[in-house]
Amino acid sequence: MTQATRKPHAEACDENGPPILAVLKARLPTNARVLEIGSGTGQHAVHFGAELPGITWQTSDQLDMHEGIQLWLDEAALPNVQPPLDLDVTCDQWPEAQYDAVFSANTAHIMPMEAVEAMFRGVGKRLNAGGQFLIYGPFMYHGEHTSESNRRFDQWLRTCEPHRGIRDVDWLEEIAAESGLRLEEDIEMPVNNRILVWTKTKP
Repeated sequence: MTQATRKPHAEACDENGPPILAVLKARLPTNARVLEIGSGTGQHAVHFGAELPGITWQTSDQLDMHEGIQLWLDEAALPNVQPPLDLDVTCDQWPEAQYDAVFSANTAHIMPMEAVEAMFRGVGKRLNAGGQFLIYGPFMYHGEHTSESNRRFDQWLRTCEPHRGIRDVDWLEEIAAESGLRLEEDIEMPVNNRILVWTKTKP
């Protein structure tokens, strides 16, 4: 089996990569140091790293995802994309480095609520003042879904794993405030997804 056939692949990353990239390009400093939480297959990292060559992109995920991420990184051989860190947001093993931005895609509805809270706490500690936390995925507003397809997706998530579910922006704003993060932008994306842009308001 060749390396190419062993690489993990998510069709969703092919589809959402270009619109996410457009948001990142418009908002990240050209020399930003970025931490990606939940790098998954590694596809986003190599796509964004290639298109944003001045940015240092730090991948991370739990250990069982590292092999697949590394296959993508090895093939791309991008000097600005760093090998994955072992990061479980609920544990005290966050990197000691400070970052200008943190990016995460399709994680909040997969993590248990306590892990989402831990992610926001960790991001609040690792972001430089004025830094941004950009989180992509589906979200609810005031207890309501934005589409029927999101409602069905949420139901499916909770049936598969009760701890999963689409998170409400009202709740996210509450937990974000505790970590010194303020919602600055709420950007509509394709297929009923959003990018929420949070800014670190405290040193």
